[in-house]
Amino acid sequence: MQLWVGLGNPGPRYAMQRHNVGFMACDVMADMHDFGPVQKKFQGWIQEGRIGGEKILFLKPATFMNESGRSVGEAMRFYKLEVADLTVFHDELDLAPFKVKVKIGGGHAGHNGLRSIDRHCGADFRRIRIGIGHPGHKDRVHAHVLGNYAKSEMDDLTTMLAAVSAEADWLAKGDDARFMSDVALRMQE
Repeated sequence: MQLWVGLGNPGPRYAMQRHNVGFMACDVMADMHDFGPVQKKFQGWIQEGRIGGEKILFLKPATFMNESGRSVGEAMRFYKLEVADLTVFHDELDLAPFKVKVKIGGGHAGHNGLRSIDRHCGADFRRIRIGIGHPGHKDRVHAHVLGNYAKSEMDDLTTMLAAVSAEADWLAKGDDARFMSDVALRMQE
């Protein structure tokens, strides 16, 4: 089993914020791959299903971003998973909007959700970095990250989320390079 975690903040007020793109990715993949019903468990919401023949458990922590690791750690302990079984979908300031990159391990670059998971689970998990772009100055970062996607960005957001979902089989099989390549190709269409 693999644990795929989408990072975000719970509640309708946060639903369309850039910081919630991890939640959005999990929701679209669960829909497109016919996952089971949402259940409340591990201080979050889980859904079970299969992608690329692999059993996947989606988790959206309900602990708010800064405490995501509590929820993730609880699920990992319950299922006796290793850090190598963990994939986290999150917003990334240092990538252009709607670019998708995969990375194993590394720092948290000031991302409080990643920092919390690092603390509770270790740092060597797979990260699906979803670009939100940098607003240009550090004083504008907070408002940018917690800002809603603009209407003009909706088509690109929808296309990117659909591409991630359509190519998720490659992630499930561990072919990160093929996943990134095929997502990028779909984004050019």
